[in-house]
Amino acid sequence: MTFIWKQIHSWQLGLKYKGLDWRVSQFYQIGCRLLSTSKRNCTFSQYGGRYTVTLIPGDGIGPEMARHVKTVLHKCGAPIDFEDIDIKDKSSTEAAIISLKRNGIGLKGTITTDISNPQSQSINAQIRRKLDLYSNIVPCKLLPGVHTRHNHVDLVVIRENTEGEYGSLEHENVDGVVESLKIITEVKSRRIAKFAFDYAIQNNRRKVTAIHKANIMKLADGLFLETCRDVSKEYKNIEFESMIIDNCCMQMVTNPQQFDVMVMPNLYGNIVSHIGIGLVGGIGLVPGKNIGDKYAIFESGARNIGSDLVGLNRANPCGFLFASALMLRHLNLNNYADAIERAIWTTIKNGKSRTPDIQGDSTTAELIDAVIREIDVNA
Repeated sequence: MTFIWKQIHSWQLGLKYKGLDWRVSQFYQIGCRLLSTSKRNCTFSQYGGRYTVTLIPGDGIGPEMARHVKTVLHKCGAPIDFEDIDIKDKSSTEAAIISLKRNGIGLKGTITTDISNPQSQSINAQIRRKLDLYSNIVPCKLLPGVHTRHNHVDLVVIRENTEGEYGSLEHENVDGVVESLKIITEVKSRRIAKFAFDYAIQNNRRKVTAIHKANIMKLADGLFLETCRDVSKEYKNIEFESMIIDNCCMQMVTNPQQFDVMVMPNLYGNIVSHIGIGLVGGIGLVPGKNIGDKYAIFESGARNIGSDLVGLNRANPCGFLFASALMLRHLNLNNYADAIERAIWTTIKNGKSRTPDIQGDSTTAELIDAVIREIDVNA
């Protein structure tokens, strides 16, 4: 009976949200059209019509954001059960990876990396490599009602997520001389390039721009660039261009409207995605996702723990909420994702409940309450 009731509830919710504003339903549709190739081997834990999702709160404001997401998902009736894992050491990291493999999908806050300890590697990067989450996607689209320097920004950063400078392959030959290896392979460059072009087709995008530094790193970035060019020949209807990373950064802050889908190696993707996030209002508004052939993790677009906001009730939860909506779309729970996205969009647009980072003075709790009211209004 529980399963039947859930199916009826899902059908009713779908009817209730048929009147969604088209701009809302299109805002983060990348979660809905997320490449059939990225889902072909995915298996999700589902019991009685409900899905189990690994939840890794992370550090800083992550635990606070996780609690708010749980509240909103419960309010809209999403059939999600969370398996909470707090990562603190090697054993809990291994437990998280086992959970992610079992459930197939996760929602994650950023985990702090100890910069002062040379032996300490990024747990975030370890998880991405061990699950082969080769594509990081960060959609940077300006929300109506958010005032920024540039209008009509709508670009997507696609970052190769498993190699490049993030392999932690460093050593000190002699005192004061360090070698850090950057690994670029044709196989992984081709995989991420095809992902970007397939993404462009499935999301009605017109152009893919490959970002590189092949004028200096002629072998490594040269291989990446030539592989992207080779892949582009298979996609006659998608415009292809390339741009050197330093020029790209300047162009993004002067004329970001020229960009559509952008594909690049690991480190450049981290830098460019944060520029894009800044262009559309900051880290509190933009979601991100890490996709592989078998597993998926959703998180805020900017990997920042927000340590200066812990306990202040001032952090913007929208990025994490949008990430949860992308997660719901990945599970084909589109009606619930629509409900959350519309509630956030309406709340921000009417300007009554905004956190300080987006020209407001509301607390985190007040913004969450406003989002829940919008969900109730449209229920």
